[in-house]
Amino acid sequence: MRDPKIQKGAAVRRSQALKVILVLVIGLTSFQAVGQHRARELSPEYRKWLSEDVRWIMTTAERKEFLALSSDEQRAQFVVAFWERRNPTPGSKENAFKEEHYRRMAFANEHFAAGMEGWRTDRGRIYVVYGPPDSIVAKKPQEGQDFPYEVWTYVHLPGVGENVSVEFIDD
Repeated sequence: MRDPKIQKGAAVRRSQALKVILVLVIGLTSFQAVGQHRARELSPEYRKWLSEDVRWIMTTAERKEFLALSSDEQRAQFVVAFWERRNPTPGSKENAFKEEHYRRMAFANEHFAAGMEGWRTDRGRIYVVYGPPDSIVAKKPQEGQDFPYEVWTYVHLPGVGENVSVEFIDD
């Protein structure tokens, strides 16, 4: 018979993992639905910034606001304000958030590329948004298992919860 505390802990981890998955699915769906046609009208520079650079960290409201802008001058001002809102030391020349974001993008591209850029993969997306996990457990398939998988655990994810585990299955 299994220990009820272990069973409860596993259920909580599954529940938290489902929350993360649900947040990601809802975010991706709303991101794609908001103004796809307007994004095609942007210059290549702003189309790339919107669809690649800040894809995983921009809110739906920010995306709507950006797509409603009518000039590149307004877009340039929006980009500056976008990064400044996230700057842990507003007004400073250095923006640790922006630097960390692009470092994560580069890391994801270097370590998670799998037939596509690393930031586009599931692991890359989680890494870009939440940073490195507190622990990683990689499991190879054993008898009766179909696919290798990796479990990333975060002790705390703001807005998500405590001891959140995210499973990545290589199918």
